[in-house]
Amino acid sequence: MIQEIKKIEEKISESSLLESFIDFANTELYKNESGTIMITIGFVLLVLTSFILTNILLSLIRRVVTRKLPGEDKAKFFTVFSFSKWFIYVIVLLIAFSTIGVNVNAVLAASAGLLIGVGLALQTLFQDIISGIFILLDQTVHVGDIIELEGKVGRVEEIKLRTTRATTIDNKVLIIPNHLYLTNSLYNWTQNGVTTRESVDVGVAYGSDVQLVKKILLEAAKGHKDILHKPEPTVLFTDFGESSLNFKLSFTINDSFNVRFPKSEIRFEIDRLFREHNIVIPFPQRDIHIIKK
Repeated sequence: MIQEIKKIEEKISESSLLESFIDFANTELYKNESGTIMITIGFVLLVLTSFILTNILLSLIRRVVTRKLPGEDKAKFFTVFSFSKWFIYVIVLLIAFSTIGVNVNAVLAASAGLLIGVGLALQTLFQDIISGIFILLDQTVHVGDIIELEGKVGRVEEIKLRTTRATTIDNKVLIIPNHLYLTNSLYNWTQNGVTTRESVDVGVAYGSDVQLVKKILLEAAKGHKDILHKPEPTVLFTDFGESSLNFKLSFTINDSFNVRFPKSEIRFEIDRLFREHNIVIPFPQRDIHIIKK
């Protein structure tokens, strides 16, 4: 009997505490004259709780997204994430005010025109930033990669949120807006490694010894100091041209950014060897037939 009385007293005390908290939460801090808008302590606590939960959720999302990013890329992503976080806070605050009767539609309608104008004016900027985020997340381009975009080749020196800075083979700085990665085909020469397969095309006159031509081309490639021995250079008989027999000499090099110099030296060597062995590199020829009436 005594234990049952104690349980009843505990329930009464618990219910009284709950009622006290409800009364405290319903305490009015502000109320307009018409009574349509009322701010209470409970509303303030709800807004604070929403901000805390939103911050925890965004932090978890940020950790999941950036866990595989390098340190420098994480710092760039944090900058964008901080701006996005404040935008989400504003949305949460508008939703909270809407629950107590504040007409947020008027605020949204008043700012819609301004937002549309700003959006149109900064459309390219937003495209660049979003593209920069994609580049940081999917890691398609890294610092040091050699890329080709719109026929321009450069080594990536720095990846920013809006632009990518690269250095061309002529030591000129190339500033690439990041949105071009989404609207054009990007060739990454070194994503699969620093070694690349290059080639030199040459044509010889009809009637030349093709086996000797193959031997000379392989000799020119294997004798160059920058050509790798594995995989070995190869020669392809590509086509019977209008004025020449066409060959392609393929080889592997570990510095594709400066490949124009080995290619030039190999062409010099091919020309020298062809002259020694009396192999002619032809020029386009046409036969003209004059018909006399």
